Amino acid sequence: MSQTMSSQRRRREERQARVQERRRLADAQERRDRLVKWGMTLGTVVVVAALVGYVLWANVFQEKPGQAVSTQGNLHVQPGQEHEPYNSDPPTSGPHYGSLARWGIHTEPIAREFQIHNLEDGGVLVQYNCPEGCPDLVQQLEEVVTDAARRYDRLILAPYPDMDARIALTAWGRIDKFEEFDRDRITRFVQAFHGIDHHQIGP
Repeated sequence: MSQTMSSQRRRREERQARVQERRRLADAQERRDRLVKWGMTLGTVVVVAALVGYVLWANVFQEKPGQAVSTQGNLHVQPGQEHEPYNSDPPTSGPHYGSLARWGIHTEPIAREFQIHNLEDGGVLVQYNCPEGCPDLVQQLEEVVTDAARRYDRLILAPYPDMDARIALTAWGRIDKFEEFDRDRITRFVQAFHGIDHHQIGP
């Protein structure tokens, strides 16, 4: 009789020990799961914070290429129609024709009213002024625009007589003028402003 009771007690104790062990393992697993979830949450927060920081740095704190020019609206005009004067030369916004100039390399100047529509559509214009001719510069500009066009499809290279600089880069509300060829300067400008649609931007 006592042996039977002793055996029952041992079995009870073993069951209790197994139950306690299962609880211990479950508690340990729950703690590990909480740690993993906490780590994943913390990792997500860190990644999001890093992305927000990068966006702020790239778009707010990092100086953008060129100079800002106040925009003059998106008014469409007909060829020959009078309109307000542009506030930059070459222009960067304002009244323009309803059709676009052809993207790519031009050998003749482009009417300013065409240029602006291309800028409104997210284009970037590279223009040069060489009264005495500058075949070496033109070749360099053609090479950089051709290279950039493999990635950016809305680019124009064209002559622009009588401006007060040898080279001008324009985007909507942005301009950069300089005298000597600078591939990196052109590339940075294109990367910063290409492909941004401006149809909803007013004066």
